[in-house]
Amino acid sequence: MTTPATTEDQKPDENLPPGTTPYYARMHKWIKRAVLVCLVALVIEGAFTLPFMAVYYGYPTLSLTEICSELLKVRFSDDNLECKYPYPPLGPPEGAEGKDTAQDEWGIQPTPKYHRLGFRELVKIHDERVARQAAEGQGG
Repeated sequence: MTTPATTEDQKPDENLPPGTTPYYARMHKWIKRAVLVCLVALVIEGAFTLPFMAVYYGYPTLSLTEICSELLKVRFSDDNLECKYPYPPLGPPEGAEGKDTAQDEWGIQPTPKYHRLGFRELVKIHDERVARQAAEGQGG
């Protein structure tokens, strides 16, 4: 014979978060833990990504602002583009002013036409640009 459920068994647990039934409480606990682990992993990944990318592009030789400017110049094929630091609060969206000089194929899925940058290649590109501008300054 089955015993009827007591009133304690029928009362929902007061310790559960709103919207969680006792049946799904364990699943919600494990989902919450998994999400926290993923968020911590993303923060750690982001913390290590920027320094490694900066060194890859040439950080000790170029400052972060120079790296940003060189990336804009390569991306939009315009030697006049510069990264602004600090960026003006009401300025145009980043990259909006160089979009018309880019040689990309624009569409639903844009196809970039600039070459893939290698290890510390921005340093070489920067040095060539500075030498070219110095030669133009002396010649003109």
